[in-house]
Amino acid sequence: MLKIPFVTAGFPTPDKFWEVLTELQENGADIIEIGVPFSDPVADGPVIEEASRKALEAGITLQWILDGLRQRKYNTRIVLMGYMNPFLRYGFEKLAKEAAEVGVYGFIIPDLPLEEAVPYRATLTEHGIHLIPLIAINTPPERMKAYAAVSTGYVYLVSVLGTTGERTEFPPELAAAIREARKHFAIPIALGFGFSRASQLDAIPKADHPDGIIFGSALLRHIAAGHSAASFLQNF
Repeated sequence: MLKIPFVTAGFPTPDKFWEVLTELQENGADIIEIGVPFSDPVADGPVIEEASRKALEAGITLQWILDGLRQRKYNTRIVLMGYMNPFLRYGFEKLAKEAAEVGVYGFIIPDLPLEEAVPYRATLTEHGIHLIPLIAINTPPERMKAYAAVSTGYVYLVSVLGTTGERTEFPPELAAAIREARKHFAIPIALGFGFSRASQLDAIPKADHPDGIIFGSALLRHIAAGHSAASFLQNF
């Protein structure tokens, strides 16, 4: 199963952030999602929202992220997850070109709907970068089919109707949503929003397990408490 950690750029400090990425890579992360700080992260819960606020106060920008990736080499696939405002302000064509140059594998853009994504997906595809789709447990089959027709990389399946953050239980319809997504997508399905430990999958029939798990808030809380990213992955 793919392990996909999310960490806000510049967290817990600008210098230590790059150490966190190295620890994640060296301890089994298959893909690393880097959160691009934004002042109005509408899809994020309090933990990631606070990390984003602190990152902005520390001067973390999209340029800082790209410059840092340019100076380093990661074998683990890197995905940038953020909102359209910073991407448009930077210049989307310029962003795609520079992201490709530093080895970015994909983008996740929560506030970019399918219909509005056409030109941006084309730009990313031109530079060999995936636009990772976001679907949810209430996404109808017709909508999944439409996403599947144009999507590459992997699918981010949001496990709850709400913002990011740790959960103790998941909706009963989650297994059915995974089964439905499998009917339409030929790429891996990764489950996100709410995961803090692998044992949470026990509530889902094994035949319906996703291809990967995305975890963010629990990892950030773990690091903020003074623990290492490596120990989180090892325990996970």
